[in-house]
Amino acid sequence: MKQNQEKKPVAKLLSLKAARHWAKTARQLGLRVVATNGCFDLLHFGHVRYLQQARQLGDLLVVGLNSDASVCRLKGPIRPLVPARQRAAVIARLACVDAVVIFPQTRATKFLAAVQPDIYVKGGDYRPSSLDKSEQAILAGTGTRVRLLPLVPGCSTSALVARIQRLAGQVSRA
Repeated sequence: MKQNQEKKPVAKLLSLKAARHWAKTARQLGLRVVATNGCFDLLHFGHVRYLQQARQLGDLLVVGLNSDASVCRLKGPIRPLVPARQRAAVIARLACVDAVVIFPQTRATKFLAAVQPDIYVKGGDYRPSSLDKSEQAILAGTGTRVRLLPLVPGCSTSALVARIQRLAGQVSRA
């Protein structure tokens, strides 16, 4: 190892069981665990800024990542564009991310119950009242604070997909 390299462990893809143990150990060490979740399909600047801001709210950031099947249920039959293992590998390589967990459910309830974060972060397109009722119950039961971060205007995977489809249509007509 070069002397100027960080001695911080590389971000890891964790199972739900391993994430539970990881977060429990972090809390025992007095570290604040921040969690967020999403599809993160076609990672873009808005995602990166959001994850960086989330990480600044605590000592460790764990990202719950929707599986391919759950992304399809949430976003429609042409999504995800990038398979879950690849999305997880990219997110795990971000310096602000300490752990990634792929979960098969549409909602993050089991992920949140396992990790029991000190702070749960969502994007500004959410409101505390718009969170799933089962997620709200888990967060209330664990004393987790919810923080909403502003979206970066013009940064949206759905908007990127729509733009690509429009451009593809223009090319096919040319």
